[in-house]
Amino acid sequence: MNTASLSKFSKLTPRKLLGWGILLLGAGYGIQQLVLLMQQQDHVRYAFYAGMAAAVATALGAIPALFSRRLSARLHAAMLGFGGGVMLAASIFSLIVPALTLFETSAQSWQGPLQVAAAILLGALLMLALERSVPHEHFIKGTEGHQALALKRSWLFVIAIILHNIPEGLAIGVAYASGDAVGASALATGISLQNVPEGFVVAMALLAVGYSRLVALSVGMLSGLVEPVMAVTGAIVMTNPMLLPWGLAMAAGAMLFVISHEMIPESHRQGHEMAATNGLMLGFVLMLVLDTALG
Repeated sequence: MNTASLSKFSKLTPRKLLGWGILLLGAGYGIQQLVLLMQQQDHVRYAFYAGMAAAVATALGAIPALFSRRLSARLHAAMLGFGGGVMLAASIFSLIVPALTLFETSAQSWQGPLQVAAAILLGALLMLALERSVPHEHFIKGTEGHQALALKRSWLFVIAIILHNIPEGLAIGVAYASGDAVGASALATGISLQNVPEGFVVAMALLAVGYSRLVALSVGMLSGLVEPVMAVTGAIVMTNPMLLPWGLAMAAGAMLFVISHEMIPESHRQGHEMAATNGLMLGFVLMLVLDTALG
């Protein structure tokens, strides 16, 4: 063991060791409880599997970045548009429509749409609050969010990707909590499909701003891991029948915010609006077919 390693170990005070021990014990206990919960509740287990499938799709999409030198602006716009189209259709057919159905069964005809509208706006407001308070950086637009924290640029990109994936993971979890496994599978399939080009775009964008292939590939592959976490969270929290329609509509609102605030503007920013629009239309129609065929 070299001198530097000995120096690092000498800085681990008993208090720090105790803190790390408590953290590891807490993480182990949390994993154990999650495994038990997944064994007892099918919808939580399915949500976790679907979230992992979405994460794997992101990782698979990042792999071609190893062999690509440059992503053209036109293809970048088309891929962002495709992802936006899939998310747009998913938010409407897999989240808003089921939420309307659930609300209308427990309220008068005019109250259901108003409650869905309120939940959509609440989901969008929550995403707006995260965007304003958490420092992050878009690939084209640049830095956003509170700047008090001095973070490396690579971490700002990672946080932006996490913010983007939060509503997707929640949507998967809430969809499985609704009890409609077929419809939830259609939603998860659509999100996984759009995660493939998303992983590629993330990795190529990091390469374009100067990061090594190892860093770009690692971030691209790991960026989807927030989705199984949020999928399980959504499946657990939204089990209550009273909360379920609110969760569906709020997840839709969060996704609509990401589409309008990030994906469409980013896809149009370099002047390839037609490619972005074609990609959006293709993604929307593909998700519509998936939702209709599987749901």
